[in-house]
Amino acid sequence: MLEKNINLNNKRILVTGAAGFIGANLVMELVKRFEGCRILGIDNLNDYYDVRIKNYRLDEIAAVVRSDEQFELVRGNIADRDLVDRVFAEFKPEVVVNLAAQGGVRYSVENPDVYVESNLIGFYNILEACRHSYDNKDAGEYKGVLHLVYASSSSVYGSNKKIPYSVEDKVDNPVSLYAATKKSNELMAHAYSKLYDIPSTGLRFFTVYGPAGRPDMAYFGFTNKLIAGDTIKIFNYGNCKRDFTFVDDIVEGVINVMSTAPSENENGVKYRVYNIGNNDPVNLLDFVDILQQELVSAGVLPGDFDFESHKELVPMQPGDVEVTYADVTALYEDFGFKPDTPLREGLRKFAKWYKDFYIKD
Repeated sequence: MLEKNINLNNKRILVTGAAGFIGANLVMELVKRFEGCRILGIDNLNDYYDVRIKNYRLDEIAAVVRSDEQFELVRGNIADRDLVDRVFAEFKPEVVVNLAAQGGVRYSVENPDVYVESNLIGFYNILEACRHSYDNKDAGEYKGVLHLVYASSSSVYGSNKKIPYSVEDKVDNPVSLYAATKKSNELMAHAYSKLYDIPSTGLRFFTVYGPAGRPDMAYFGFTNKLIAGDTIKIFNYGNCKRDFTFVDDIVEGVINVMSTAPSENENGVKYRVYNIGNNDPVNLLDFVDILQQELVSAGVLPGDFDFESHKELVPMQPGDVEVTYADVTALYEDFGFKPDTPLREGLRKFAKWYKDFYIKD
């Protein structure tokens, strides 16, 4: 196991995408776990999906924050270079976690511009700000960014046939613009780590789910459609498998990584990439069966709901892949941790949240 070399107590931590699904859960856990840490969040609270969910997450953060110094939100876009530079100049972050991004494989087919803006230009601005954080490191107490952690995605594996996906595999065959932007993030981070000695770690997340998640994800979208009496489409005729990873496990992995800035690898670069996935892919037909059971149990759907009449098996969508399956060997070897929340347990928590949020009466 690697030795932790960053004590997150009393650190200044920048979290981009702080009102997002992973970002908000990360902020809450950092506030609860680390004494004296100060967190600055950036989020533009765009309307890609229901802003009420983002505001709900911010309310959840406010409920655990004990003082104004613990958490502050700056509303803005990381594609705004002046904003990013100002935040770095004033806040002087010691650890940066970049989670702000335009997500979604299918949406990238319809709206490519927003992916270039957020995932490429935005990430470039973060890298540049990290680079210049070292400009005056010998002139005062602030030594610049100690560790940059950023979100990548399982989508970078693209059309790879070898499973489970290992961080040692080549990822040169993206099948969506979203995947290409995430692979580009890894390449950009590697170059900046090499050129400017920025310790950076990329995290390839695998199908994150849980309460107050993103409505564009399958489990959430399926629920919305079933509530409305619509038919849900199950792609590739149900022959897809996904490595569903509960959000609490993702956050635990991120915190482990945050505390351990990489030392130089065999190429002399302070750079690593890890998979964070449940290491247990589930067939989509089994997944939707468990989901509808938990929705019935939580009272979201009636007990006599006819699930069979509300599903349709359809061909694969452009940009999708048949299987995602995380090899988490490197994560476990370096941190002694791997995600392990059972799918049914995670979907049960989601179903209860959905009932409370949408069907209060």
